[in-house]
Amino acid sequence: MTGAHATLTETGADFAVFSRHAERVELCLFDDAGNAEQRRIAMQRSDDGFHRASVDGLKAGTRYGYRAHGTYEPDNGLWFDPAKVLVDPYAVELDRPFQHDARLSQFGADTAELVPKAILTALPDTPLAPPLLPPGGVIYEVSVRGFSMLHPDIPHTQRGTVAALTHPAILAHLKRIGVDAVELLPISAWIDERHLPPLGLSNSWGYNPIAFMALDPRLCPGGIVELRDTVATLHKHGIGVILDLVFNHTGESDREGTTLSLRGLDNLSYYRHLPDQPGVLVNDTGCGNTVACDQPQMRQLIVDSLRHFVRHAGVDGFRFDLAPVLGRTATGFERDGETLRAILNDDLLQDRVLIAEPWDIGPGGYQLGNFPSPFLEWNDRARDVMRRFWRGDSYMSGPMATALSGSSDVFGRDRANHTRSVNFIAAHDGFTLHDLVSYAHKHNEANGEDNRDGHNDNHAWNNGAEGDSQDPAILAARKGDLTALLSTLFASKGWIMLTAGDEGGRSQKGNNNAYCQDNAITWLDWQKLDEDLVALTGSLADLRKRFSHLHDPGFFRESGDVQWLSASGHPMSVSDWEAEHGTFIGLVMTTADAQSGKTVRLAILLNRGEAFSFEFAADVQAQWRDVFSGNLSFPVEIGRRSVKFLLDDSVSLS
Repeated sequence: MTGAHATLTETGADFAVFSRHAERVELCLFDDAGNAEQRRIAMQRSDDGFHRASVDGLKAGTRYGYRAHGTYEPDNGLWFDPAKVLVDPYAVELDRPFQHDARLSQFGADTAELVPKAILTALPDTPLAPPLLPPGGVIYEVSVRGFSMLHPDIPHTQRGTVAALTHPAILAHLKRIGVDAVELLPISAWIDERHLPPLGLSNSWGYNPIAFMALDPRLCPGGIVELRDTVATLHKHGIGVILDLVFNHTGESDREGTTLSLRGLDNLSYYRHLPDQPGVLVNDTGCGNTVACDQPQMRQLIVDSLRHFVRHAGVDGFRFDLAPVLGRTATGFERDGETLRAILNDDLLQDRVLIAEPWDIGPGGYQLGNFPSPFLEWNDRARDVMRRFWRGDSYMSGPMATALSGSSDVFGRDRANHTRSVNFIAAHDGFTLHDLVSYAHKHNEANGEDNRDGHNDNHAWNNGAEGDSQDPAILAARKGDLTALLSTLFASKGWIMLTAGDEGGRSQKGNNNAYCQDNAITWLDWQKLDEDLVALTGSLADLRKRFSHLHDPGFFRESGDVQWLSASGHPMSVSDWEAEHGTFIGLVMTTADAQSGKTVRLAILLNRGEAFSFEFAADVQAQWRDVFSGNLSFPVEIGRRSVKFLLDDSVSLS
């Protein structure tokens, strides 16, 4: 690490922490239990803003924290309170999880018994290999805790942890459904939002960090070694690991929030404030504060955090929550901002997978398509198009074709010839795939906010009943919709992301903001997964890997490698594209077939209307077969609200 940190030496340990505005900083050493403060050591301040101390006789396992002295004037952005024990921003291991207590927000209230202590740790290096996520690969979004809490084969002591991902039953499932990389919701140490404990609720997602490098003891009790070993095991099975990281805000929240680390060390240096109003925190995140990514010390902390997870755990890449904050300055988002460039130019990071959630809620916060290459980007525009097409909205033929083709309208700027889109239809935030077709409205009453939280416009539909139903016709319609949605996702150009459980029809009972439901609402019930849908997902993944055009992120060329067909079997006309109630889109692509070694024609037929018989025009010599069954199909019987995959390999086109 190149920033401030604690390092074991041959004789003890060296400590360094940054605070430009503190008058002085003390290093606090605790007993082995992390409860009793045993020594306070005055640190020496340097002109560069670092406070340093060297202590002989310390060993791995030593618990420590800091106390910062200075002026306490929140109206001027100064929060120095020596009663607060502060977590090292460079902590790599903590002795306990964060928990709320009123004293964390009270000036003068000592917090030594409340705050987790950083642990001096000897960090393991790990051999590096190229990232495992291939072009157009399948990303599987996993909430570590909820993913394995109810898995019947996993020992109870391992459930809800990172290590559970190495269990043979989990590995078999990941391989069965064709996962190329797991994307883990935040596993860095976090604190619950302060309004949750009084409601009897707790954070289940982890998007409220305090220490960026330290892994939360509830999810990763074995620390960085547990993560390293898990990554290594997944790598042996050909599966990459992407960490979802939050560098846009911290759990210290707004002015009424806690003082746990950055706020107490140097609020003015680590967070953004309104111009000429140092007491007013900028809130471009909706979480109470915004990390000052344009400040050198915060930039270094971010880069060092990424390097830490690559060097010591071997992770394949990162997904950045509310990523525009990484490029924000006082004047707005800069795609070539110093922090984004520092990540892209770092020798240890330059080949890693980088995925941006390209929006925040600040001015100019929607930046889809504007991140520098090679950043991949979550594509919510394609998400909404796919939802609206299958819901039956008007004028969706053109937008649907564009989404299936990799969203060249977004990612084809500056003459780019390939997409950087991460396509998804559902994610952790919002309805599950099952609930998308089972609820027309959100049902977040369990969150304790009178159903005010969460998105109101979900482009969802319920197929005739809101929520649970025993009506066979409604259940069949929902399953048909799920089949069509999964098929559409796997047929789209770009990388694709599937949230854990969506391959088997997981429900959250209509809750589209389940961040605070660490219970059966978010825990994946493996015994209730729909086996037909799981099998379909595996077949779709095999299909995607088999045909080159499905996983190739390159845009379709104008030279005829794809043809768009109407329900008549003829090429789409202008009137077909502009039809208000168009219900059918067909595309025929010329693509390499890894199974036969030939260049073949693959047809994908999407029908959101009633069942009908489809015939290809002028295709007398073709022998169209259903890809999955192998049966000859001519004419093609297309069911209501369904997707067909057909193969013509009668003549090699290579």
